[in-house]
Amino acid sequence: MRILLDTNLLLWWLEASPSLSVQAREMIRDPENTVFVSAVSLWEIWLKQSVGKLRLPVDFTERMAAESFESLPLMASHNQQVSLLPWRHRDPFDRMLVAQAQVESFVLLTADEALTAYGGFVHLVR
Repeated sequence: MRILLDTNLLLWWLEASPSLSVQAREMIRDPENTVFVSAVSLWEIWLKQSVGKLRLPVDFTERMAAESFESLPLMASHNQQVSLLPWRHRDPFDRMLVAQAQVESFVLLTADEALTAYGGFVHLVR
């Protein structure tokens, strides 16, 4: 399975947070799955950190580098797809992750129930 992590799940994974469900941990660890992290999530993380809405550990970059996640760049096809999405969710970062998952035929792994309104490719883990 090809999985795209939403931003919260990525952060919870990196900090070994108890907020990350057992189900999500198992899916991320499963060697049969390829786990992707979007440039959009990293953009959101660094943006929120720069305005004081998020506090990152000093070794955040090293933690990211130590993971075997695949990088997903933001592409023109993703931008086009986001314009076609119904307005079931207002957060621009989440909307782009949904669009990327659709275009790339990924499972979007999230703890945000509102994103499930976009369809079966959004997998809710709690």
